[in-house]
Amino acid sequence: MNTQLSSLMEKEVSRKEFLGMSGLAIASIFGFGTIVRLVTGKSLTSNRSLNSSSGYGSSAYGGSKDNL
Repeated sequence: MNTQLSSLMEKEVSRKEFLGMSGLAIASIFGFGTIVRLVTGKSLTSNRSLNSSSGYGSSAYGGSKDNL
């Protein structure tokens, strides 16, 4: 592993190759779905309504829903 890393670090690359490898590394770390969502501004999963009629946060516990 150490010899592979040192040989990779000694390899000369152009700026274009470096940016391409850096972009691929960032995309693989954060996930391609997150990158696509960031660029397009759309979610890849189904959109859920914030005012759902059931589930956590659906009741007006401690106050009225009009104040939200």
